[in-house]
Amino acid sequence: MPMDRPNIPLNALRSFEAAARQGSFTNAAVELCVTQAAVSHQILRLEERLGAKLFHRTSKGLLLTPEGEALLPVLTTSLDRISGVLDRFADGRYHETLNVGVVTTFAVGWLAERLIEFETAHPGISVRLFTNNNRVDIAREGLDLAIRFGAGRWPGLTSRPLMETPLTPMCAPSVASTFKDPADLLNQSLLRSYRADEWPIWFREAGMVSPYIEGPIYDSSVAMAELAARGFGVALLPYAMFKDQISEGRLVLPFDTEVTTGRYWSTRLSNKEPTTALATFEAWLCKTAM
Repeated sequence: MPMDRPNIPLNALRSFEAAARQGSFTNAAVELCVTQAAVSHQILRLEERLGAKLFHRTSKGLLLTPEGEALLPVLTTSLDRISGVLDRFADGRYHETLNVGVVTTFAVGWLAERLIEFETAHPGISVRLFTNNNRVDIAREGLDLAIRFGAGRWPGLTSRPLMETPLTPMCAPSVASTFKDPADLLNQSLLRSYRADEWPIWFREAGMVSPYIEGPIYDSSVAMAELAARGFGVALLPYAMFKDQISEGRLVLPFDTEVTTGRYWSTRLSNKEPTTALATFEAWLCKTAM
């Protein structure tokens, strides 16, 4: 049966927590902007109510009794949580920050420029982006949500589809000018990602056998796009994420053949109920990406 909350001695509990943390009635009084006598009185009332001593008073200061040690961590955690919530209020509105992990390609090529739209429509929600190379642990990294590329099956996660992003070869205009047909790619430096099957899948779709591809392995499509734009090779990239570079003429698509090897997904922990802010952001994300 729940405690009668109106009778919780909040002032006494706050005085005890401050004195225990400070190790002194005097320092607790300074922190709480009251007199030392007021702190002592509040703690005495609390001890009388509990029927137990909370401190041993020694020449070296205050020492917690076993009863005090049991009470302190509960109070500290509760007061910290209350303080954290109160700190989120500004201008009469509750503010919440969402920590979102996102593949760098998606962050740069699609999400970042649209966040202003979301935060304008929802001024009480701020979004912090943490970019990654598609390898992310939501729980360990303290994230509320992660946007990643793949097939949509991750143990312990709830996944919602965002968008397909077909891959197609891209390169600098000067490189593309030397091509007549896809077979010309066999004599080019093909930039490859850690997903080793992408080029073989593309060549198969183009009706060719994939060559043996050597060279560095990149974990970022953004890096490969920059290298391709500077004429260092041909990259297999998602067209939808590099529209700016294409419209600027830094990248061109020499061939029409494209392949789909996965899609972007919104993922979050299955065993954790989403907050209102998280549900709002995820709904906006899925609707906007359709």
